[in-house]
Amino acid sequence: MTQSRQSQVSLSDTPYYHCISRCVRRAYLCGEDIYAEKSFEHRRQWVIERMHYLASIFSIDICAYAIMSNHYHLVLHVDEQLNNQLTNEEVCERWCQLYSKPVLIERWLSEQISSVAETNAALVVINGWRERLVDISWFMRCLNEFIARKANKEDECTGRFWEGRFKSQALLDEDALVTCMAYVDLNPIRAKMHDSVESSEYTSAYERIHGASRDRGHPLTLTIHHYSPIF
Repeated sequence: MTQSRQSQVSLSDTPYYHCISRCVRRAYLCGEDIYAEKSFEHRRQWVIERMHYLASIFSIDICAYAIMSNHYHLVLHVDEQLNNQLTNEEVCERWCQLYSKPVLIERWLSEQISSVAETNAALVVINGWRERLVDISWFMRCLNEFIARKANKEDECTGRFWEGRFKSQALLDEDALVTCMAYVDLNPIRAKMHDSVESSEYTSAYERIHGASRDRGHPLTLTIHHYSPIF
């Protein structure tokens, strides 16, 4: 029996999770598709740019990743402490980078609200956004929907792009975290896409080694501390 996402993600047990999304169609997410005789290599960069953008908005860090031909892996860290320290204004600023700002929130931010009822209604909305900023399902939704729309537009088709919901696995201790991160970074080598970690582009190991994200123009903070996110 399939478990609900809520039952699979328990931040009281661990803030670290391994997530996987797989493409549903034979046409590749990335790479060279011998059936369609097309290259989709550029889509790897779509995923990387979008996930980094989302990490700057959500209170969720990316510990490791690997962008494969028809799926991708992420190891995520949910930072509840950071999220709780955000002001209501900061929550609004972050969430409204993804979605349009309701009139009620516009009025609350400009201090044009004149009743307690409206203030309370605005705070209910903002608190809901705060909860979403530490919600892995919302993070993955904002990533996958964006990629699906771009890929469908490029393929000139409609319909499902991803194979159902993403899969997630809780990483309950440091050994599990380190083992999973190594597993994710070594995926391209096991798949014989590359011969070494140093040449495995579109992985977090490649970013650590080369010191900067591909085509992003600035270095990443990749220092590993005890039980802490990579960047």
